[in-house]
Amino acid sequence: MDTLALILAIIGCLNWGLVGIFQFDLVAWLFGGTGALFSRLVYTIVALAGLWCISFLFRRKSVVEGE
Repeated sequence: MDTLALILAIIGCLNWGLVGIFQFDLVAWLFGGTGALFSRLVYTIVALAGLWCISFLFRRKSVVEGE
């Protein structure tokens, strides 16, 4: 689950980089615009993956303390 969440978060980062640098939204382009159902689904899944990645901050600390 962690690896999948990290991959999706990286995809989201790359998409936001494209938006910021080139004003090009790859997800919207691939799936029919920002309002299209599938685009919104991809955005939601990437957002949930990003939220899951927040837990990495706290787990890293507990792993270091356990050593």
